[in-house]
Amino acid sequence: MTVITSILTGDIIKSRSIKDSGRWLTVLKEALIKSSQNSSDWDIYRGDSFQLETPIIADSLRAAIYIKACIKTIKGLDVRIAIGIGEKTFTGQSVVESNGPAFQYSGETLEQLKKEKVNLKIKTNDSQLDEALNLYFKLALTIMDHWTANSAEIVKLYLEQPQALQEDLGQQLGINQNAVSSRQKRAQLDVIMQLEALYRKKVTHLQI
Repeated sequence: MTVITSILTGDIIKSRSIKDSGRWLTVLKEALIKSSQNSSDWDIYRGDSFQLETPIIADSLRAAIYIKACIKTIKGLDVRIAIGIGEKTFTGQSVVESNGPAFQYSGETLEQLKKEKVNLKIKTNDSQLDEALNLYFKLALTIMDHWTANSAEIVKLYLEQPQALQEDLGQQLGINQNAVSSRQKRAQLDVIMQLEALYRKKVTHLQI
């Protein structure tokens, strides 16, 4: 039976600018743990690189947005993430030991990102789909790459608690409901979540 999966391969941008690497490493680990129920689905390697498998491919963009929001809560840091969707032909003890087109797509695309200086890209076996989604991503990055730490924090909280009222989120942050609303607008959260919903519709057929 063919297994179709999604692989996120990424690395932290400007990680060396933070003297205390434990600060961002803790944030990254927590983001990966929250993105997967299974510890064998993620790994951190070469210091500031990571890989995450999201077996339900429709969840892959949400995971990428969440990881980006988590990392950008630390001023000065960002993350580049390549999403690969395709077959998984070998399952190792950890995600970095597994293999298949999904892993190859993701790894190759991360190398492209470094050359193109773009922070999010996808590769599947459908080049037309890739072209459309990567254009959407470029447009979304004009918003997400410029999130402040406050904007990133409000996106992170929303993704963790999508049913929570603005008032409840405000209590957790020590700000009022109006301030939460303002931060969500500055982060253009509505637009980002519209893209996430569209992405789900566009990629679901790849797993059927």
